[in-house]
Amino acid sequence: MRSMLSRRNCRNSDQRAAMPQTLPSIVDVAIIGAGAAGLGAADALKNSGLSIIVLEARDRVGGRAHTIVPAPGIVFDLGCGWMHSADKNSFIAIADRLGFDIDKTPPPWREQSFDAGFPATERQDFFAALDAFDERTKEAAKGDTDSAASLYLAPGNRWNPMIDAISGYVNGCELDSVSVHDTAAYEDTGINWRVRRGYGALIAAYGRPFPVALNTRVWRIDHSGLQLRIETSKGALTAAKTIVTVPTSLIANESIRFHPELPAKVNAAAGLPLGVDDKVMLALDDPESMLPKDGNLRGATMQTKTGAYHLRPFGQPCIEGFFGGSFARELEDAGDGALAAQAIEEIVALLGSDFRRKLKPLAESRWARDPFASGAYSHALPGHAADRAVLAAPVDNRLFFAGEATSPNFFSTAHGARDSGARAAREAIEAMRLPKR
Repeated sequence: MRSMLSRRNCRNSDQRAAMPQTLPSIVDVAIIGAGAAGLGAADALKNSGLSIIVLEARDRVGGRAHTIVPAPGIVFDLGCGWMHSADKNSFIAIADRLGFDIDKTPPPWREQSFDAGFPATERQDFFAALDAFDERTKEAAKGDTDSAASLYLAPGNRWNPMIDAISGYVNGCELDSVSVHDTAAYEDTGINWRVRRGYGALIAAYGRPFPVALNTRVWRIDHSGLQLRIETSKGALTAAKTIVTVPTSLIANESIRFHPELPAKVNAAAGLPLGVDDKVMLALDDPESMLPKDGNLRGATMQTKTGAYHLRPFGQPCIEGFFGGSFARELEDAGDGALAAQAIEEIVALLGSDFRRKLKPLAESRWARDPFASGAYSHALPGHAADRAVLAAPVDNRLFFAGEATSPNFFSTAHGARDSGARAAREAIEAMRLPKR
């Protein structure tokens, strides 16, 4: 199993995209979804000579990448924020080309800026237990039978609840819903960087040159005829090829319907549900008050229901909180402001009552309640690791599928999504060269 600390995965002018006033009646390739995967597909098709349109249900591009500026001097990525496996991340070159500065400060995930609640001796004991668990899951993944990662927790180990909390951050769910074969397939190089202006801002800028129709929800894809008919909230269009890049949740619940039906795709998407991960941003008065730049603070260590806190990211006057798994879903269900309230209570318990007056809620994500996502990023249920390949497979050389859930090694990441879009575009280009039926 990959390192359990390897991923954590207002307005912004970089989020404007080219938006056709009306939909074309016919195109060579229609791309559904303007997240990283859809934009990666559009990029790969830009010099192909084929006509394209990107259909996006939201009023912005980027999908689950979204940067806001909730207060002057504070940049907040509501979605993906870390450029994981940065030495193999295709967005690094894109950032350089678009003039986005990369911050190479290592993540503080294995650190604790204060001994309060989690002294150094206990941290050493915890990380030894976490690393031993990772090794057991890696060994288990070598077998033919897929199983739940929770089976490889050491019985009665005091750190099991906290290891489950880490899974909430990494996978968006607890270990009983995590496939050991799937997690073993994830490629983690251990290098994680950030975009100073925001990962979401970078992805939005990347998408600016492409023809994107915003506020255009796709309802149905009819592939029964010689041409694909795509029915949207702005009318219908036809296409020779279509690249579907929406989250697995929208395929599994058939928010987008196929005619004829594609039960293998629906079942594969259901085997790759989106977990829940949410962030909250708290403004910090008196930011120099003993809080280090890019510090880390972890809450309750003996339970799964706890947050993790990035202190003064980039040196900004704020604290970014992170919640995952069923606890994040529970906080979403509690309503607006629940993540902030929980974060403040945990921070005050660790750092003292003076911090209650120093912290001010600015913004929080609610990805499970986002109608165009219904979660954060995919994980394979036990026994369903092979569903990534099933979901990625083309249908009749006319329907192609991309998105982070289709990436064999970089799932749950923005660059994995982007690269999958480029792969699907190459498949579509090759299919255009085949003899017509």
